Amino acid sequence: MKLKIYHNSRCAKSRAGFKYLQEKGVEYEVVDYMKNGITEQELAEILMRLNKKPAEIVRTQEELFKKELKGKKFADHEWLRILSENPRLIQRPIVVAKHKAVLAQPPEKIDELL
Repeated sequence: MKLKIYHNSRCAKSRAGFKYLQEKGVEYEVVDYMKNGITEQELAEILMRLNKKPAEIVRTQEELFKKELKGKKFADHEWLRILSENPRLIQRPIVVAKHKAVLAQPPEKIDELL
């Protein structure tokens, strides 16, 4: 089974998840969504596998959230657009298998996919 990790190398939690995958010796693909972007459709598919709504994966500690989004209500499709346009707002790392995904905080959550 090959996993995908949506990874931001500048994030300590993401690096911990990446390292955990390496230590487990599983086959995985790294998706650098900060550099290459992420589409609304891709996000929708990930959220379906996570069984979460878009608002549930927002990094509320980000300055952008605090200054422009905090306290506002958005529909799911609006959150998808916001997250796609501002990928730094997405919690990480997200590890995706064929039919399921986990927000790997802590990294041991990856075991649910193995």
